[in-house]
Formats: sequence, C-alpha cells, structure tokens
Amino acid sequence: MTDTLKKKDWSALARRSLTATEIVANLAKIEGWKLTGNGSSVAIEKTFSFKNYYQTMAFVNAVAFIAHVQDHHPDLSVHYGRCVVRFNTHDVGGISVTDFDCATQVEALVT
Repeated sequence: MTDTLKKKDWSALARRSLTATEIVANLAKIEGWKLTGNGSSVAIEKTFSFKNYYQTMAFVNAVAFIAHVQDHHPDLSVHYGRCVVRFNTHDVGGISVTDFDCATQVEALVT
C-alpha cells in the first residue's frame, strides 16, 4: 500500500468539526467537490460520471476499498453511469479533515 492508503487510527487522532473558512479552503484544493446539507447533515460531495455500469461498479468497489482501509465510510448513490460520493464525520457532527483526506484518495482514482 502507498502511504496515502495506509490505515489510519482515527480513534487516536483528535478530530473536530472544521470551521467554514477551513472547509472553503479545503474545497478549493479538490476539484468538483461541493458543500451540501446543513447542520449535522452537512457534507462534501461529488458526482462521478462513467460510460457504463461496469465502470461505475469498478469505481464503487475501489471507493469501498479506500473506505475500509481508512475506516471512514461515505454515503454512495449508485446509478448506471454515475456515482455520488458524500462524506461527513458523524462523530463530530460536521466535516472533518478525515473527509477531505478520503475525498482526495477517491479523487485519485479518476485522475
């Protein structure tokens, strides 16, 4: 595994909900991701498009691998030629650095 896919022990790290300024700054670093929801359901999300169902499912399985290794699981909305990936951190009631770490790893699947 590469350094970015090494399992992180999130329980050993002090996580907190990011401020609005921190969220905006981090969103600027990952193309196409947007802020959705409000309150404790706030999240970052992106829709990924594919040519067919097979490619979509291959992407979903790769995302599942990342989620398993990182022990941080996004909400996925899977369709024939697209998948919506949505991250938030339930235990902080918002968005944490963990969400951006995982979103960056998901982004690397298609770049």
